[in-house]
Amino acid sequence: EGGVADTMSLSMSVSELEDPMDPKGKKKRGRPGKPPVRCVCVCVCVFSLWTGEPVTLFEVVKMGKSAMQSVVDDWIESYKQDRDIALLDLINFFIQCSGCKGTVRIEMFRNMQNAEIIRKMTEEFDEDSGDYPLTMPGPLWKKFRYNFCEFIGVLIRQCQYSIIYDEYLMDTVISLLTGLSDSQVRAFRHTSTLAAMKLMTALVNVALNLSIHQDNTQRQYEAERNKMAGKRANEKLELLLQKRKELQENQDEIENMMNSIFKGIFVHRYRDAIAEIRAICIEEIGVWMKMYSDAFLNDSYLKYVGWTLHDRVRLKCLKALQNLYTNRELFPKLELFTNRFKDRIVSMTLDKEYDVAVEAIRLVTLILQYVQKQSHNTPPAPRENSNVRSEALAKRRGRSSPNGNLIRMLVLFFLESELHEHAAYLVDSLWESSQELLKDWECMTELLLEEPVQGEEVLSDRQESALIELMVCTIRQAAEAHPPVGRGTGKRVLTAKERKTQIDDKNKLTEHFIMALPMLLSKYQADSEKVANLLQIPMFFDLDVYSAGRMEKHLDALLKQIRLVVEKHIESDVLEACSKTYSILCSEEYTIMNRVDIARSQLIDEMTDRFTHCVEDLLQEGEEADDDDIYNVLSTLKRLTAFHNAHDLTRWDLFGSCYRLLKAGIEQGSMPEQIAVQALQCSHYSILWQLVKMTEGAPSKDDLLALRRVVKSFLAVCQQCLSNVNTPVKEQAFMLLCDLLMIFSHQLMSGGREGLEPLVFNPDSTLQNELLSFILDHVFIDQDDENQSMDEEDEANKIEALHKRRNLLAAFSKLIIYDIVDMPAAADIFKHYMKYYNDYGDIIKETLSKTRQSDKILCAKTLILSLQQLFNELLQDQGPTLDRTSSHVSGIKELARRFALTFGLDQIKTREAVATLHKDGIEFAFKYQNPRGAEFPPPNLAFLEVLSEFSSKLLRQDKKTVHSYLEKFMSESMSERREDVWLPLISYRNSLLTGGDDGDRLSVTSGASSKTSSVRSKKGRTPVHKSKRIEGGSPSRTPPTPSTLSPTPSTLSPTPSTLSPTPSTLSPTPSTLLPTPSTLSPTPSTLSPTPSTLSPTPSTLSPTPSTLSPTPSTLSPTPSTLSPTPSTLSPTPSTLSPTPSTLSPTPSTLSPTPSTLSPTPSTLSPTPSTLSPTPSTLSPTPSTLSPTPSTLSPTPSTLSPTPSTLSPTPSTLSPTPSTLSPTPSTSSPTPSTPSHPLNTLSPL
Repeated sequence: EGGVADTMSLSMSVSELEDPMDPKGKKKRGRPGKPPVRCVCVCVCVFSLWTGEPVTLFEVVKMGKSAMQSVVDDWIESYKQDRDIALLDLINFFIQCSGCKGTVRIEMFRNMQNAEIIRKMTEEFDEDSGDYPLTMPGPLWKKFRYNFCEFIGVLIRQCQYSIIYDEYLMDTVISLLTGLSDSQVRAFRHTSTLAAMKLMTALVNVALNLSIHQDNTQRQYEAERNKMAGKRANEKLELLLQKRKELQENQDEIENMMNSIFKGIFVHRYRDAIAEIRAICIEEIGVWMKMYSDAFLNDSYLKYVGWTLHDRVRLKCLKALQNLYTNRELFPKLELFTNRFKDRIVSMTLDKEYDVAVEAIRLVTLILQYVQKQSHNTPPAPRENSNVRSEALAKRRGRSSPNGNLIRMLVLFFLESELHEHAAYLVDSLWESSQELLKDWECMTELLLEEPVQGEEVLSDRQESALIELMVCTIRQAAEAHPPVGRGTGKRVLTAKERKTQIDDKNKLTEHFIMALPMLLSKYQADSEKVANLLQIPMFFDLDVYSAGRMEKHLDALLKQIRLVVEKHIESDVLEACSKTYSILCSEEYTIMNRVDIARSQLIDEMTDRFTHCVEDLLQEGEEADDDDIYNVLSTLKRLTAFHNAHDLTRWDLFGSCYRLLKAGIEQGSMPEQIAVQALQCSHYSILWQLVKMTEGAPSKDDLLALRRVVKSFLAVCQQCLSNVNTPVKEQAFMLLCDLLMIFSHQLMSGGREGLEPLVFNPDSTLQNELLSFILDHVFIDQDDENQSMDEEDEANKIEALHKRRNLLAAFSKLIIYDIVDMPAAADIFKHYMKYYNDYGDIIKETLSKTRQSDKILCAKTLILSLQQLFNELLQDQGPTLDRTSSHVSGIKELARRFALTFGLDQIKTREAVATLHKDGIEFAFKYQNPRGAEFPPPNLAFLEVLSEFSSKLLRQDKKTVHSYLEKFMSESMSERREDVWLPLISYRNSLLTGGDDGDRLSVTSGASSKTSSVRSKKGRTPVHKSKRIEGGSPSRTPPTPSTLSPTPSTLSPTPSTLSPTPSTLSPTPSTLLPTPSTLSPTPSTLSPTPSTLSPTPSTLSPTPSTLSPTPSTLSPTPSTLSPTPSTLSPTPSTLSPTPSTLSPTPSTLSPTPSTLSPTPSTLSPTPSTLSPTPSTLSPTPSTLSPTPSTLSPTPSTLSPTPSTLSPTPSTLSPTPSTLSPTPSTSSPTPSTPSHPLNTLSPL
């Protein structure tokens, strides 16, 4: 209301102004007098008093709800009625667009100069923030910039025939913008420069229109004057002469305005200290030169572009020049500029910024094309010779076509640039400019198949491999019609024209490669790399062409070549490509399915018979088996495993033979590791395919029990393999155990599948301990031990080894997140967070985040348990007399500090969890008495110094409650102790007293310890949201026992809404049970689940066996709800008390982390202004387990954890990402759980 009142008073305060304008006299330049004010409400600055709509021109433009032309028309109407009020509104528009909070009053506008007004407005800026509308992030402000520029352009366009020439509007606006552009305030300078340059562009358009009108008028005048005297109309001549004179005056007027803007603003701002301002100037001058080349395309203006070719805005210069060089008619005017700056433009092709180099190459190409055209002075040939030559060129196709040499050059560039892993991006970069070349598959095929002619250079083996890779990338780009991953914002909807082009390209490549692919496979069938690439081509076929074109013979030829490839190779990449090709060709929607299915069944029949006989021979010979027997079993098993990934082979009963191999290997201990690995993987696929059948139909109880026996026996075999001497076997068994435990967990029954309950398996404590021990032994290993065995290996092998370890950790972390393995087991993982931060920090952090969403209190207990384990290990190493200044103690404190940071800034949400953490920490510190007597500190007392890192996360009233709880463990003598050994207690008490006020703390400066980590300055405290104190709360549901800790009077009485503990989400995401064959290329690492299925679709084939990401599927649409036991939601202190034998923690030392990882004091210190929360803020809301998937990639993409998908796939070195994101699931809270974790727990 105040803003509206100010605006209305502003409209009423200028009634005394006089109107010196004489409408009959000639207008003079300069600032004329002001007309009398009429109290009208047409000014756009006021829309509505009560509706809340925009009330200023700035708000109207910012919201962009009204059409810009109507906004400008309203303003012009108000200007015609009272130009001072309207102009004042426009001035305030520019001021507010700069982010200034001030407003120019009518008195200031009337009595002050522009410099004084600008100086006054400078004082109104918000000093705390450097942001202003043009630099603010978000879609609203991006749209504002567009609306701002559009408003200026529309304003000049609508005024170009009237008030633009009144010698008042433009003079005032240009004078204001000139003053603002010379301001020391960046916001004023930036905004006014943008406004002035857009104003100049609009004026250039007006000048161009005036020039055209002048030329037309001049032609009409000359035509009329040249008529015979009798036919000449003198009145028309006078009118044309008068019109020409008026147009010339307007032209001069516009030129004066443009000169004022150019000399007053552009000349100064094109070399501004801010690159964004310089870029605006260069971008707009390029527009002027292209729009009105007669006036601006000369050396006087081109020099500014040339001078900035060495500047940071050189990219804008290149784009401006490209627009000029594209027009062939402008080249003569650019000749001098080209000669002067040619060397600089050529050198920019090697610029360190890729965008600049690309644009420089495009500009040089434009110049080269023009020069070649100008230098081509060959006279035209006779017509008959021309026809003969064109016919000859038409016959030169394939390797003899002009594209042949260009393709050779492209292959050489691809090899020499060492971009072997980025062929798709090279093709995408050339796609817009060279589609004709890249789609010349006939030429590529002939280069590969035909023998070179005499004198032609033969393609080397590397060149052939590169050409095949590039050819496959061009086929994919043409068939899919979208760029590769990382280029663009995602798949966009194709236009009708693009869709037609895609269909035509797909038909063209299908018709060509249906005939050419069998020949290519025949020639290169011995080369695994080339064959693996060539077998990707059928993925992009239009398979209807086989039937429609009666090309079944070419299909038979293709199937024959694929069979030969399968029999010749055992490399996983080749076998996966063959399996995927069979899967695509067997799609039921195509008529060729029967023909392909027969060929596939024949091939699998032969391989299965061979495998069965080889297994019998191997088992009979036992330890006496020779290398040939082992190779026969291994090669056949690899082929069957690859096919079992995308094809249902359960009717061949491969599980029985594989299980016999595994049992024999366990009993005899002599099974080759590769056979064991492949047998494990093949058995895993067999189980998944059987599960698919169960989920697709209505299985009988006997079928379910039979599958349960199979799964149980296989899990037992995998558990036994964890103790195998061969590391690959142990790793494979571990990954499959994690996968199967995830698939056959309690989530299997969700989504209306309660009938599958017999298939649910829950790991017992023995299996959980074995899995945890495997992680500790194979993931958290010392780098020194690793380097001893890898000194001579290259960096790629080291990265691959780390990648495998990350996969193992991610697989086990998912079991914790989905509540398949008990959460306290995570303590052994969390305690390694700082020591192995570079390798596994992202995985551990995401695991911590997801477990906290599942159960805040239990997660807090797990965190404090991990710190207790490290502290116990330190006591075992150093004895009861700890050196509190050692790096080991500092490492534990730093880890606690990092854990404290993960609780965030919302202390209300984490209140119970933090209080529980302090309770467990206090009990641990006083758990044992000193055997030397009560006057000596307890052995674990130093742990309080670690615990004080979490004090900043307590609310003020909770600090008093925790302090009271601490005093129950303290004797009177303890509170009076001041020796160094009692400093942890003093430090912890100080962190709890009176909200952390420094005046109430005891001095802790003594001996070697001058300051504890819990001391924080008041300046560094993070403010916490204030909340109202609750009075008269209702009593707790469960009466406190005599040992109940009574809160101090300052603590609040919880209402019934605060008595329900946070529901623990115990149900993981319903696992999808249809194995989707995955792609061969790795994707970014995340810990959020990706959709996975167990149903064999012909589209995927190559994730690693470790992939298993349970996600919502069609088989589990709703999350399951479980009711945890009270011990799950509120475990007693003894439940989580760490014992050396509970989780078998390994000795570990923690080195202090780099200073870059340590939190600032401001993030850890609470503010004393925290008040009691309202009842609504104390009722914990059910936590969910479906956060936004977070991308975790501190290490290169090759280090991303492999996802565990349910899709059966053979082992590969490029796994897909691991996922760890559960879906929401709630559990029933225990009614008797108290509202505060400290209220029903007594000291030991």
